[in-house]
Order: sequence, then C-alpha cells, then structure tokens
Amino acid sequence: MSRVPFFLSRLLLRLSVLRTWAAPIVVIIVVFVTSWPLMALAEPSGSELIRPENYWWYFVVTAATVGYGDFFPESGGGHVVGAYVIIGGIVTLTTVFTKMASVLEQARGRRMQGSITVSASGHIVLIGYTAGRTERIVGELLADGGCAVVLCAWDEVPTHPMPEEPIDFVRGEPTESDVLRRAGVDRARTVLVDARDDNEALAIAVTVNHVNADAHIVVTLRDMAQTSLLRYVDEDIRSVQWHTPRMITEELTSPGIAEVYAELMTHGGANTYSVPLPESLGPVLVDRCRTALGRGHGATLLAARAGEQLMVNPDWRTELPAGSVLYYVSRQRLSPEQISQALRSEDASPGR
Repeated sequence: MSRVPFFLSRLLLRLSVLRTWAAPIVVIIVVFVTSWPLMALAEPSGSELIRPENYWWYFVVTAATVGYGDFFPESGGGHVVGAYVIIGGIVTLTTVFTKMASVLEQARGRRMQGSITVSASGHIVLIGYTAGRTERIVGELLADGGCAVVLCAWDEVPTHPMPEEPIDFVRGEPTESDVLRRAGVDRARTVLVDARDDNEALAIAVTVNHVNADAHIVVTLRDMAQTSLLRYVDEDIRSVQWHTPRMITEELTSPGIAEVYAELMTHGGANTYSVPLPESLGPVLVDRCRTALGRGHGATLLAARAGEQLMVNPDWRTELPAGSVLYYVSRQRLSPEQISQALRSEDASPGR
C-alpha cells in the first residue's frame, strides 16, 4: 500500500513534463480514479469521506491544497492517500502554470519577431520603419486615439522596434500580398506607405491597392512629381511630402486634409494672409470679424494675434483690442481699409 503512492508519484512527475494542455487533464483524472478506491480500502467501513457526494469535494479542496477540514481521512493509510492527492494536485497546477508560461512566452516571441497574423479590422497600417520618424508618427496617432495601429516593416528590422507601445508588429517583404494580409491590410481603414525611396513606395502602393482598393491609401514621396504615377494606380491614392510628418498624421486621421494644404500653398488658389485691424475701429469682437470677412469678401478667419498672444480658431466672444492682427484664407489680399469698410457695412446691416 505504501509503495503505491511512490510509483504513482513517479508517474505523475513524468507526466508533468508534457507540454500539452492534455497533460494536466490526464494527471488529475489518474489521481482521482486511483485515489478514490485506495481511500475506500484504507478508511474504516461506513466512512463519510468515501461517499460519492463527499469525496469529490474532498478531492478538489485537497488537490488544490486549500484543505477546508470538513472531511479528512482518519486512518494512517488514508493519510498516505491524502498525501498522494496533494502531490497530484501540485503536479497538476505546476503543469498548468508551466503550459501557461510557455504559451505566453511563445506569444511574446512571435509578437517581438513580427510573425503574428493580425485579426484587427478598421485599423491603420503603417508600412515602413525609420527610427525616430516612425515613433513620432505612431505617437501622434495613438494620442489622437480611436483606431488601432499595426506596423509592417522589412526583414531588416529584426524585432519589434516599439514593444512598449500598444501596436502590433508584422515583419516581411511589403510588396508581397501575403505579408500585407498578415498585417490586416485587406481589412484596414487606412494604409500609410512610408518607404525608403519613391520607387519602393510606388511598388508597395500597387500591392496595397491590389489587396484593398477601398482603403484610404497615403503614400509619402520625396519627389512630389511622382504623384502623377500614383494616379495610374488609383485616382484616390493620396500623396504627402515625405518631410512633413505632422501633415502625414493629419491626412491619415482626416482624409483629404493634405489636398487642402496643397491648395493653400499653390499659387492661384486660396491663400493665407494677415492684416492689422485699423486702430480707429477700437476693440472688435471675433464674431464681427468672422461675419464681415465672410459676407464682405468670402474670406475665412483662421487666427488672431492680440499683442503677444496668438489665438488659433478664437472664440467668437473674444474681444480683440485695436491693432490686433487677423489671419485669414482668401483668394485675394485685403487691405486694412477693406476690413474697416466690411466691418462698418456689417454694423449698418439690418438686425444690428
């Protein structure tokens, strides 16, 4: 009798080295099936412990090393069987924890090595990695919130470059569709192609468009003249100057904003100007300025400077002191006299 727990404990220790989830199940079943009849042989006849409705509870609390003490063996042999149950419980728990640790380590290793397959959808995929630059873009996207981010980089990037950030990492050749599908490009809302040169950017853009033509695709270019080549791929692909990271993140989160900036910077389109408010007008409310510029000249007020204070998109109730500077968007430059006339015309209009 005393030799049985020894041999069974050796069996349990052998089973504990198994690295599958079946191991703890096998261990606990073997211990339960063998301990119950052994306990029945060891305990006195009529013992409450070996009754079916009691033994399963005793087994659970003993194997878990909790031991409430409501049921316990009375004989010496029963104590040996109880020790056997404890050993089986410890081996089972050890096996479970070992397997969990192994699974977590494998998952972490796959995440760090970029060998995972992303299950997200409606997310942003960044294709390409440049140290410092990509961290800045990711930081701005995460600060904006509302969308998951996946980084897809070349094999030359050996491990996850930003493991502390809540983003997934996929490693591989971005001109291969299976790599892009692992990054979830086929389910992405937005894709940024931020390659090492313009030729590579064009090649990746072709593959991205093939995998997901419905995504908002943004391509960074060193030479903006290459934009015409992107038009052959898809008219809806947006190109952004490589040297303007902030504009890149704005285009990713607000599709079409780069085109607005391009229009503002193009001669002949709507441009940005500044004009001082005439001193003779005295203090003026922002609301009056916005209305006068819009109705009188089709211009839009962007910001105002009062002394050393610059106010972008100022509150309409803000009072601007005499001599403040207005910054606005218009198709033509306005003189202080035109601003003064527009304000007076607004004051003279019905309802004022």
